[in-house]
Amino acid sequence: MSTANIAKRKSRSLRQARRLTAYAFLLPNILGFVTLTLIPIVAAFGLSFLDWDFANPAKFVGLRNFMRLARDSGFKISLKNTIYYSAVSVPLTIVFALFLAALLNQRVRGIKFFRTIYFFPEISSIIAVAVVWNMLYHPTMGPINSFLRSIGIDNPPGWTASVKWAMPAVILMSVWKQVGYYTVIFLAGLQGIPEQLYEAATIDGANSWQKFRYITLPMLSPTTFLVSILLVINSFKVFDQIVIMTDGGPGRATNVLVYYIYYQAFLLFRFGYASAIATVLFALVLIVTIVQFRMEKKWVHYTMM
Repeated sequence: MSTANIAKRKSRSLRQARRLTAYAFLLPNILGFVTLTLIPIVAAFGLSFLDWDFANPAKFVGLRNFMRLARDSGFKISLKNTIYYSAVSVPLTIVFALFLAALLNQRVRGIKFFRTIYFFPEISSIIAVAVVWNMLYHPTMGPINSFLRSIGIDNPPGWTASVKWAMPAVILMSVWKQVGYYTVIFLAGLQGIPEQLYEAATIDGANSWQKFRYITLPMLSPTTFLVSILLVINSFKVFDQIVIMTDGGPGRATNVLVYYIYYQAFLLFRFGYASAIATVLFALVLIVTIVQFRMEKKWVHYTMM
C-alpha cells in the first residue's frame, strides 16, 4: 500500500473519530429533546383529534376539537389576554433592559455589584417572587397602595383584585422579574460595539442621542432581534405568575392560553380539547416567529437609516 493511501485512510479514520466524538457530546441533548419535547409535541398533536377524559376509552372526533374553538368564549378571552400580555410586556422589557444595559455599560466604581443586583430577580424563584409581589399589591395593607395614599391618591388601584388592573399588575411583576436576563444580553451586545465608532462620531460633533440612534441601535440590531424572539415566545407561555398571583382571575381578566390549557386538561379532564388548544398555541408561536424573521431585514434597514 502506498504512503498516500495510508495517509488518506488515517485522515478518514480521524474524521470519523471526530464525528463520533461530536455525536457522543450531542447525544444527551438530542435524547432529552426527543424524550421531553418532540415526543410530547407529537403526542399532543395526536390527542387533539381525540375525545379523552383519562377514565374512558379515547374516541376519535377528527377536527371537532378545533371547530369547537371558534365557539368557545373562554378560548377567545384567553387568546385576547395572551396577546395583550405579549403586546405590553415585550416592548416594556426591551426598553428597560436596553436602558439598564446602557447604564451598566459605564466604567464606574462598583459596576459589577450593580450588575449582580439587577440580575438577582432572574435567579429568584418565580413562586417566591409572585407571593412577595402579591403582598406588595394588597389593596388595603400593601406598601404600594400605602405609598399612593400618602401622596394624596385616595382610591388607589385594586391591582390583582381588580379586573382592570390585574393584568397590568402581572405584567409589571413579569417585567421586573425578567429584565435582568435580557439586560445581560444587551450588555454583551453593547460591549461588542467597537469604541472607535463612538470616537469618530465624537470628532464629527455627534451628541449622545445621535450616537445612540446611528451607532448603538444599528449595531444592536441582531441582539434586539434575538431578545424580541425570546420575549415573544416566553410571553405566549406565561403561566406560573398567573397561577400564583391571580389564578386566572378576577373573573377571566388574566386567563391566558397556557392557563386555559391547564384548566381544560387537569381540572375538567378534557385532554383532547386541551391538546387542540396547545396545537393552536404552537402554531401561533411558530407564525409569529416566522414573521419576526421575515421582518428582521426591514428592521435592520430602518435602524440604518
